[in-house]
Amino acid sequence: MFTTAAALASPAPDRAQVHELQSRIRQMQATKLESRRLETHPALASLLPGGSLKAGAAYSVLGSTTLVMALLAGPSAAGAWCGVLGMPDFGAEAAGRFGIDLERLVLVPHPGDQWLTVTAAIVDVLSVVVVAPPSRARDGDVARLTARLRQREATLIVVGDWPQVEATLTVSRSGWDGLGEGTGYLSSRRVTVEAAARGGAGSRRRADLWLPDLNEGFSAAPAGERGSRLEAVI
Repeated sequence: MFTTAAALASPAPDRAQVHELQSRIRQMQATKLESRRLETHPALASLLPGGSLKAGAAYSVLGSTTLVMALLAGPSAAGAWCGVLGMPDFGAEAAGRFGIDLERLVLVPHPGDQWLTVTAAIVDVLSVVVVAPPSRARDGDVARLTARLRQREATLIVVGDWPQVEATLTVSRSGWDGLGEGTGYLSSRRVTVEAAARGGAGSRRRADLWLPDLNEGFSAAPAGERGSRLEAVI
């Protein structure tokens, strides 16, 4: 009916499909990650409180699907099962180039009106879950999902605004590199990512990244490297 790195069969998965997914992943997932924190790529560590993603916490990402992929890459490489809900344009091929293990990736591009119920069910069996909410969640539903994250020690990454997040990551500037004097091919993209911790605790963090870099992955952009001729402020 469905496979990892593929869509669930129906536009709006029903409970039977979700339960089947839960059962299959429990059978395939041999071990559970022991740490309360999920290591991420070194290029992103300086942006996150504690230098890693925290199990049982939620994060918000604004302005970039590739930044979402970069956040998933570290936990996925470490063996975490990841899921992406409500993002029909999330490309498995691009995710693979970023280092995400497609054998441990579950895509639910169209969760339907019951997206919050599907998210809560997927949180039961996956270590990291990305969701792009199509509508605002009620405060009570957010509180219940937050409690479920803590109970299951899962990490939620929300594409868009979300209350009670550990940190919000925003792409504030973006520029492509590769164009010469009006000719050439776009080869890499330099972005500035800003991170604000929960409640504004501590100073606002900032990092420059190649997202993607020349190898179609991502990496830190060392200070002093020149940016693109084609720039945009997000």
